[in-house]
Amino acid sequence: MTISSAACDYLRLSLVPGVGVYTAQLLIQHCGSVANIWQQTPAQWADVEGVGPKLIQALAAAFSEQNEAIIASIFNTCEQQDIQLICPEDEAWPANLMGCSDAPLVLYAKGNLDCLGNEKILGMVGARKASAEGKLIARRWSAYCSSQDVVMVSGMAPGIDSAVHGGSLDSVKAGVAVLGYGFGAGSVQQQKQIAALADLGCVLTEYAPEVQAHPAFFPQRNRIIAGLSQALVIIEGGLKSGSLITARQGLNYGREIFAVPGSVLNDMHAGCHQLIQDGAQLANDAEYVMRCMGWHTQRSAKNHYQPSDETEAKLLEMLGNQILHIDHLAEDCCLTVPALSTILLRLELEGVIEKLPGSRYTLS
Repeated sequence: MTISSAACDYLRLSLVPGVGVYTAQLLIQHCGSVANIWQQTPAQWADVEGVGPKLIQALAAAFSEQNEAIIASIFNTCEQQDIQLICPEDEAWPANLMGCSDAPLVLYAKGNLDCLGNEKILGMVGARKASAEGKLIARRWSAYCSSQDVVMVSGMAPGIDSAVHGGSLDSVKAGVAVLGYGFGAGSVQQQKQIAALADLGCVLTEYAPEVQAHPAFFPQRNRIIAGLSQALVIIEGGLKSGSLITARQGLNYGREIFAVPGSVLNDMHAGCHQLIQDGAQLANDAEYVMRCMGWHTQRSAKNHYQPSDETEAKLLEMLGNQILHIDHLAEDCCLTVPALSTILLRLELEGVIEKLPGSRYTLS
């Protein structure tokens, strides 16, 4: 693993106390490049907006023994854990982040970064405490879009995010996860998820390997999801959810926003309804999203299941685009629940339908 000299300079700048993305960009613009920052005098730094005596002192200490030890430790960890460290001057830097004024100074990455250059990249996010229906939609849509060579991006949080990643893995296609903590800070289960996603696609974070998760980091992570994506799909989210933060970031970057509607009686859908009222596209299936983006779809050659009798045909028609409880199905088909259960089990084993929690069913 090779870390470029530019990445080293960007990392050093990111470690200076008081230097955020905005100040860093001003320094780089004023000095001509990140490398030139370290060739300037304190008087020249003082010409940059927002750079005062305290920040000048911090910049002057960028090559201190303490900083050198921190950088050496990060490099060592990256080498041991096969973590790539990239910056905006590296060829591997995502092109979609180039136009984002608040993009991170560095990214830590695992996996194959080639997928970040894909022509079709779709972000999909939503509630952590998502409903079974929401997670089903996310997984199905993600699997479908992945099968059409779309790279799916999400945040690896529980709920919708995990379902999105599950869909790309189902299709054995590359996906991208963006973390709100360093690679060394996740749980054992999260480390397994990272390994699985990095095996096909890549996992990114702006935080050094040992940085632990913090509530403030997740809104920051959301801007990277929005920046990487050409469009965003929001599936479930309240009016104050992180999903809406991601959508607003996407709007700031000029991304297309899609929102999946739901029941007006459920606050979990209020955020999506607000987005639709504000001009987001109402998305009722993944193909619609693909068409709106001008991404051509390829029809599956898989043969459709042929019902063996009128009862099966009626069941499949009823389950067309909805989720129904077994009692509802039994009543409409004039069957007892035990008799219907036998038919449903057969269809489930054929892979035609899927059983959800609470004895509810939907088409696979």
